[in-house]
Amino acid sequence: MNEQRRAPRKRPNHIVNVTDVITGQPFGQLGNLSSNGMLLISRHAPRSEVVYQVSLPLPTHDGGMPTIEIGIQEQWHEPAATPGQIWSGYRIIAIASADATQLERWLRQA
Repeated sequence: MNEQRRAPRKRPNHIVNVTDVITGQPFGQLGNLSSNGMLLISRHAPRSEVVYQVSLPLPTHDGGMPTIEIGIQEQWHEPAATPGQIWSGYRIIAIASADATQLERWLRQA
Protein backbone atom coordinates (compact mmCIF):
# COMPACT_ATOMS: atom_id res chain seq x y z
CA MET A 1 0.00 0.00 0.00
CA ASN A 2 1.34 3.46 -0.86
CA GLU A 3 1.89 5.94 1.97
CA GLN A 4 -0.78 8.64 1.56
CA ARG A 5 -0.75 10.29 4.98
CA ARG A 6 -0.52 14.04 5.01
CA ALA A 7 0.19 14.41 8.73
CA PRO A 8 2.14 12.31 11.22
CA ARG A 9 0.02 9.96 13.29
CA LYS A 10 0.24 9.33 17.00
CA ARG A 11 -0.57 6.08 18.78
CA PRO A 12 -2.45 6.30 22.07
CA ASN A 13 -0.69 5.14 25.25
CA HIS A 14 -3.74 3.13 26.31
CA ILE A 15 -6.88 1.62 24.79
CA VAL A 16 -9.14 4.31 23.33
CA ASN A 17 -12.64 3.07 22.51
CA VAL A 18 -14.37 4.90 19.69
CA THR A 19 -18.18 5.17 19.77
CA ASP A 20 -20.67 5.63 16.93
CA VAL A 21 -22.52 8.81 17.96
CA ILE A 22 -25.66 7.94 15.99
CA THR A 23 -26.18 4.43 17.39
CA GLY A 24 -24.34 4.81 20.69
CA GLN A 25 -22.61 1.50 19.94
CA PRO A 26 -18.88 0.74 20.10
CA PHE A 27 -17.25 1.44 16.74
CA GLY A 28 -13.71 0.18 17.32
CA GLN A 29 -10.44 0.92 19.04
CA LEU A 30 -8.10 3.69 18.02
CA GLY A 31 -4.91 2.47 16.37
CA ASN A 32 -3.47 5.91 15.62
CA LEU A 33 -4.67 9.44 15.01
CA SER A 34 -3.54 12.57 13.19
CA SER A 35 -5.05 15.98 12.54
CA ASN A 36 -6.69 14.63 9.39
CA GLY A 37 -7.12 10.87 9.76
CA MET A 38 -7.16 7.75 11.91
CA LEU A 39 -6.67 4.02 11.93
CA LEU A 40 -9.34 1.99 13.72
CA ILE A 41 -9.32 -1.65 14.71
CA SER A 42 -12.76 -3.24 14.76
CA ARG A 43 -14.61 -6.53 14.45
CA HIS A 44 -16.70 -5.53 11.43
CA ALA A 45 -15.70 -4.05 8.10
CA PRO A 46 -17.10 -0.57 7.48
CA ARG A 47 -19.04 0.20 4.34
CA SER A 48 -16.78 1.68 1.68
CA GLU A 49 -16.54 5.49 1.60
CA VAL A 50 -19.37 5.89 4.12
CA VAL A 51 -19.34 8.85 6.53
CA TYR A 52 -19.60 8.12 10.25
CA GLN A 53 -19.98 10.40 13.25
CA VAL A 54 -17.85 9.14 16.15
CA SER A 55 -16.64 10.25 19.56
CA LEU A 56 -13.49 9.33 21.44
CA PRO A 57 -11.77 10.37 24.68
CA LEU A 58 -8.33 11.96 24.46
CA PRO A 59 -6.41 11.90 27.76
CA THR A 60 -4.54 15.00 28.89
CA HIS A 61 -1.39 15.32 31.02
CA ASP A 62 -3.43 16.65 33.93
CA GLY A 63 -5.49 13.44 34.07
CA GLY A 64 -8.50 14.81 32.21
CA MET A 65 -10.30 12.77 29.57
CA PRO A 66 -12.19 15.17 27.29
CA THR A 67 -14.19 13.55 24.51
CA ILE A 68 -14.05 14.88 20.97
CA GLU A 69 -16.61 14.27 18.25
CA ILE A 70 -15.61 13.98 14.59
CA GLY A 71 -17.04 13.09 11.21
CA ILE A 72 -14.93 10.47 9.43
CA GLN A 73 -15.08 8.87 5.99
CA GLU A 74 -13.82 5.34 5.31
CA GLN A 75 -10.88 5.31 2.88
CA TRP A 76 -9.80 1.65 3.02
CA HIS A 77 -10.11 -1.47 5.13
CA GLU A 78 -8.42 -4.88 5.26
CA PRO A 79 -8.25 -7.92 7.52
CA ALA A 80 -5.76 -7.52 10.39
CA ALA A 81 -3.15 -10.14 11.27
CA THR A 82 -5.33 -11.14 14.22
CA PRO A 83 -8.32 -13.24 13.08
CA GLY A 84 -11.65 -11.47 13.51
CA GLN A 85 -10.18 -7.97 13.38
CA ILE A 86 -10.37 -5.39 10.60
CA TRP A 87 -8.04 -2.41 10.14
CA SER A 88 -9.73 0.63 8.64
CA GLY A 89 -8.35 3.97 7.53
CA TYR A 90 -10.51 7.08 7.82
CA ARG A 91 -10.20 10.69 6.78
CA ILE A 92 -11.52 13.33 9.18
CA ILE A 93 -14.04 15.39 7.26
CA ALA A 94 -15.76 17.35 10.04
CA ILE A 95 -14.59 18.57 13.44
CA ALA A 96 -15.73 21.48 15.61
CA SER A 97 -13.18 24.18 16.36
CA ALA A 98 -12.97 23.33 20.08
CA ASP A 99 -12.51 19.63 19.29
CA ALA A 100 -9.82 20.45 16.70
CA THR A 101 -7.98 22.46 19.37
CA GLN A 102 -8.19 19.54 21.81
CA LEU A 103 -6.96 17.14 19.12
CA GLU A 104 -3.97 19.36 18.30
CA ARG A 105 -3.12 19.58 22.03
CA TRP A 106 -3.23 15.79 22.31
CA LEU A 107 -1.06 15.34 19.21
CA ARG A 108 1.61 17.69 20.67
CA GLN A 109 1.81 15.78 23.98
CA ALA A 110 4.85 13.52 24.29
